Amino acid sequence: MIRKAILADRPRIYDIRHAVQENRLSQASVAKVDTTADWIFRNAAFWVWEEDGAVQGFAVADPRDGTIFGLFIHPDYEGRGIARALLPRACEDLRITGFAVATLTTGPGTRAERFYRTNGWEETGRQDDGQIIFRKPL
Repeated sequence: MIRKAILADRPRIYDIRHAVQENRLSQASVAKVDTTADWIFRNAAFWVWEEDGAVQGFAVADPRDGTIFGLFIHPDYEGRGIARALLPRACEDLRITGFAVATLTTGPGTRAERFYRTNGWEETGRQDDGQIIFRKPL
């Protein structure tokens, strides 16, 4: 079931974010992620996939800058189409707030890179740290 997250889901969202094998958070990034997550919980929406009595994945867009802030699935639930079901919800949030294009970044050579390429995202450049910048019309 897809639904908007509630504050009670936050610990499980954090569990999922830290359970992933790729795109792990550096210690330096934790504070930035926490600050952005606080803002999104107050002003926007996390979309979650609930199955077996718990949140198993989430997608979230940041409507301040038109980015997909996160798309993560618990490793035990990967490969079931959950990301493909959640991502359009986050993209729709950006479209509704006036963006015509969504942007995201991910590491090269990752499953996430393959996922985004397969699902119509176009590489538009690289950040200084090598992260791939993807864009997709909404």
